[in-house]
Amino acid sequence: MAPTPRNRLADATSPYLLQHAGNPVHWWPWGPEAFDEARRLDRPILLSVGYAACHWCHVMAHESFEDPATAEVMNRLFVNVKVDREERPDVDRIYMDAVQAATGRGGWPMTVFLTPGGEPFHAGTYFPKHDRHGMPAFVRVLHAVADTWATRRDEVEAHAGKMAAAVRASLPGTGDAPDEAALAAAYLALERAYDPDHGGFGGAPKFPQAPTLEFLLRAAGRPWAPAAADMVGHTLTRMAAGGIHDHLGGGFARYSVDAAWHVPHFEKMLYDNALLARLYLRAGQVTGDDALTGVARRTLDYLLTDLRLPDGGFASSEDADSEGREGRFYVFTLDEFRAAAGADPGLEAHFGVTAEGGFEGANVLHHPPDAPAVPEDRVEEARRRLLAARSLRERPARDDKAVCAWNALAVRALAEAGAVLGDRRYLDAAADAAGFLLTHLRRPDGRLLRSWRDGRTSGPGYADDYGATAVALLTLYQATGDERWYAEAATVAAGLHDLFWDAEGGGVYATGSDAEDLIARPKNHFDNPTPSDNSLAAEAFAMLAAATGDAAHDGRVDAIARGAAALVERAPSAAGHLLAVMTSRQRPRELAVVGDPADPRTAALRAVAFESFRPGVFVATGDGRPSAVPLLEGRDGGRGGPPLAHLCTGFVCERPTADPDALRRLLD
Repeated sequence: MAPTPRNRLADATSPYLLQHAGNPVHWWPWGPEAFDEARRLDRPILLSVGYAACHWCHVMAHESFEDPATAEVMNRLFVNVKVDREERPDVDRIYMDAVQAATGRGGWPMTVFLTPGGEPFHAGTYFPKHDRHGMPAFVRVLHAVADTWATRRDEVEAHAGKMAAAVRASLPGTGDAPDEAALAAAYLALERAYDPDHGGFGGAPKFPQAPTLEFLLRAAGRPWAPAAADMVGHTLTRMAAGGIHDHLGGGFARYSVDAAWHVPHFEKMLYDNALLARLYLRAGQVTGDDALTGVARRTLDYLLTDLRLPDGGFASSEDADSEGREGRFYVFTLDEFRAAAGADPGLEAHFGVTAEGGFEGANVLHHPPDAPAVPEDRVEEARRRLLAARSLRERPARDDKAVCAWNALAVRALAEAGAVLGDRRYLDAAADAAGFLLTHLRRPDGRLLRSWRDGRTSGPGYADDYGATAVALLTLYQATGDERWYAEAATVAAGLHDLFWDAEGGGVYATGSDAEDLIARPKNHFDNPTPSDNSLAAEAFAMLAAATGDAAHDGRVDAIARGAAALVERAPSAAGHLLAVMTSRQRPRELAVVGDPADPRTAALRAVAFESFRPGVFVATGDGRPSAVPLLEGRDGGRGGPPLAHLCTGFVCERPTADPDALRRLLD
């Protein structure tokens, strides 16, 4: 019989774990076997958490995990467990809470030392190979932790118990869902934190904070948010001009290391680009700036060109590194730029290219605000030439696992773009991705799964998978009028409630009632960098309340909001998407359009709903026959007469109209 391999990652579904399958470290995947081994050997667990596109994860891997001397210390003193945070957000959330409690900050790679019972007792992020910048060398940390475990066990276990208790502590709620006054207070706090020079919030490093921008976009036009539209438009314009935006291939990097959006960390994530594409699309409507709409198109086209999988789903990310260097794929020296685009001072100024460069002697392409105007045809020709030259380089590695929640975010963005822009290509891509999700990321019994890669799936899905999928399917139903998407959404939302709902405290847990027992059952309210489990659930239930008139769904939204009320008051930038949902609920309306789908008059009425950003309006479409959508029950239209639009509030409707202009006036 072949011996059991010391490194047990070769059969993993995660590209991140597979990156470590050849390490001399005796890695275990997360699971009971690793903890049994720790108990048998009476050793601590060394938990290392990261993801495939993480630059500093690669740095620590090269410095320490690929080093035989460091691996020998790890193997002798610890049971080493490697986790992909994207496959196991529950493990990541629990132990990131421990890291933040211990150090006041977080990030990846995450390094946490656990008792064999899973309780954390020492935590950090990246540790260098040698002492530097006040950070201790990794091997020195290993020896210190092992010595403390061996000689001061009582202290370790007592401290571990305290850290575990801190992780289990839930966010206290005030008992009151945020009202308009609370929304206005959150807006004012964001206005104070706003960077008037470069857009966004705070200084370096600077993240897009899409959920926060979503709140401001929905608040635009409210009396209590006078500068909301300007803040969103300015931020998105500056981001699009900066190096965080890929000016050749489209899409956005994870974040900028400076306050001016100039030099990014170059990894590209599916979730960032899905959220930002939708923001640019809707901000174009709110501000009337067609340039923002153009960025939305290019970002969606990046998803379809570079992240789309053969079966219609989307890969998770692209790496920051290629050819062993961060950003190598994206940057140009002056000579490289001229070889591709020609020696043209105007183009060099347009793309911010200089002999010195701004990143390790090379240039991150961007559009400086003071650059002289260049005719668009020259810019497009240069972009084409530069893209062709870049395509000859070694492309960054792609993490080709499909994460359920992130694919759902892409479905939503594509569906809204298809409806807003009247572009069938985006609607078809949204339907294909939704079909992929419901085929490959769902068990025969209906249970959603977290991720898929090459025909293999990881474990059961989490609350964000369910919430994002329900929202995406309801959006796709509104965009197409196809009731199969509504039926699927209702099924997913039922699973969201049945598996994840906290009957005592309200809101949803991150893990299902059928999940593995961990030291805590996390409940996530933080809306950065993606909408949280609870804000996605709130939006799904709010949309279902509009479609069904069922007050139980409204009650769930309020319960979620009450659970996050303290967070909203203390740190509104951490609850942006929930604030957005609550803003839309200040004036919820339902629109039922009933008529022959082939009648252009039906299409004209439906188009009114999507010509402006109206996030508080839920759109149902019927043909006059019996429907599974309660909002359509008893609504007249079609079947020999003209199509009719019924605009309602709480299922109490205005007189129906067949006139798009009249409907427009009612909506406005």
